[in-house]
Amino acid sequence: RLCEWRFQPGGGILADGFSMNRRSPFSTGEAFIMRIMALDIGETRVGVAVSDPGERVSSPVSVLPAADVLAHAKPFQRLLEDWEPELLLCGLPITLAGEEGPQAARAAAKAISDACGIPCEFADERLSSQEAKRSLREKGLTEKAMRGKIDMIAASLFLQAWLDARRERER
Repeated sequence: RLCEWRFQPGGGILADGFSMNRRSPFSTGEAFIMRIMALDIGETRVGVAVSDPGERVSSPVSVLPAADVLAHAKPFQRLLEDWEPELLLCGLPITLAGEEGPQAARAAAKAISDACGIPCEFADERLSSQEAKRSLREKGLTEKAMRGKIDMIAASLFLQAWLDARRERER
């Protein structure tokens, strides 16, 4: 199993009950830290990734059926409760020519954002799935073994790129 053990809610740093999307008790400044949840929305599945509360590192979390996410079903609600994101970052398919892809992705993201009451922004997800496949192939996974992992890794990749770009702009 790829990475699932690292991201189980209630494990590791979250075990002590400290809510990770608030001001850090170790922080001396007034900076507000928040957790960002990335959604790679596809017709069949939605890959989910989250940032650390310091907005430096993204981690793949899970893949859910798209119908569950769009219907705001229990599995998706549990993820929202466990990770407490304050922003949804939804992948937007951009063509290689730089034009926005199908409008269905933007409409689905808005519906999800409205249903859970969390604001959403968009990030270029161009080639993130291909990069995820390449990475998994390098690890020796077969096409069948990759099937449930590609979307969450793609979400993690475009979230990481977005975090890095934002940090660069703030410098």
